Amino acid sequence: MSFFKRIFSSEKKETLDKGLEKTKTSFFSKLTKAVAGKSKVDDEVLDNLEEILVGSDVGVNTTLKIITRIEKRVAEDKYLGTSELNQILREEISALLSETKSGEATEFSIPSTTKPYVLMVVGVNGVGKTTTIGKLAYQFKKSGFKVVLGAADTFRAAAIDQLQIWADRVDVPLIKQQMGSDPASVAFDTLQSAVSQNADIVIIDTAGRLHNKIGLMNELTKVKRVMQKVVGEAPHDVLLVLDGSTGQNAFEQAKQFTVATEVTSLAVTKLDGTAKGGVVIGISDQFQIPVKYIGVGEGIEDLQVFNKYEFVDSFFK
Repeated sequence: MSFFKRIFSSEKKETLDKGLEKTKTSFFSKLTKAVAGKSKVDDEVLDNLEEILVGSDVGVNTTLKIITRIEKRVAEDKYLGTSELNQILREEISALLSETKSGEATEFSIPSTTKPYVLMVVGVNGVGKTTTIGKLAYQFKKSGFKVVLGAADTFRAAAIDQLQIWADRVDVPLIKQQMGSDPASVAFDTLQSAVSQNADIVIIDTAGRLHNKIGLMNELTKVKRVMQKVVGEAPHDVLLVLDGSTGQNAFEQAKQFTVATEVTSLAVTKLDGTAKGGVVIGISDQFQIPVKYIGVGEGIEDLQVFNKYEFVDSFFK
């Protein structure tokens, strides 16, 4: 049985509420219009609800699941008032998320028996990958853990420079080489350095290219293989970062990356600047990969552990 150390708690419910404000306002203004003049949930209301959910980037498959569940309740109850729709939606979305592996913890954990714990971060350029790495490093460091970063996205000088800025800001070491260096070599050096420093956590950045899935697959496989020469089971977690504000494009990226490599967890960023927060519900349901983090603001502490119960509560508050 694994033992776990708690890293940081997601007590920032107020930040979560604020971060989902645009999504919530957009969703419920549409819902209010959909049920205007209606006293009961009928086919027209359900059709409108389906359109609203899809328009909120919940995704077609997940939307159909939710509608089917509500139809079943309408059939069982014979009469379902539109005044009850909010509560029913809340219950059914909560039930749907409860069937996934996402959001089971209110705090981030790593196995205390694994040292160093190696986290490899993947995702296309522009999704907030580097920022997510920096914010994670900050939270780990704040909790007293020794963190080492590795700049294995060697195809863009900007990627290395941005990670250096975060490393300096958080005051953690960054292992890097020249632009164009072999990413696997950087990863190898990073793990060797982490072991020699007796570090607790290693976070490896990787290239954000998706135009060639085979090339990306081969590259990430090589990085993994080389890391395992230093730390046998590395990486312990492959975190895919997705930009929540891109809506359905985030779904597509998740599909592409899960083909290219074995993704074990997800982070959905930039939810505070969009009305597309419903994408978290769809991604949680459609991919059998846990959503671990959500970004709900630009502040260094605004990367939160995703907790499905808190998320639904903020969404329907």
